[in-house]
Amino acid sequence: MNPYWFVLAATLFVNLMVFVRWLHRITRDNEISRGFVRDMAINHLPYVYHSLRALAAKHGIELPDPPPLRFVEVINNKNGRDR
Repeated sequence: MNPYWFVLAATLFVNLMVFVRWLHRITRDNEISRGFVRDMAINHLPYVYHSLRALAAKHGIELPDPPPLRFVEVINNKNGRDR
């Protein structure tokens, strides 16, 4: 067997492993980012709106009603429910 085939196979394997690691990191970063945005929208944004309205009322500023919070799950599992 030609030793160059071993070098070629090892190079391809290392490149495949680097690609899989990169793909996993990108997927995990997107998952963390999606969780952060969901947490901010569901848990913190209502308090921010409440505080903003309290400050505006204190200063005599009339604000329109805040928009309704509707968080859309883009990816669902097989059951159609969120994890």
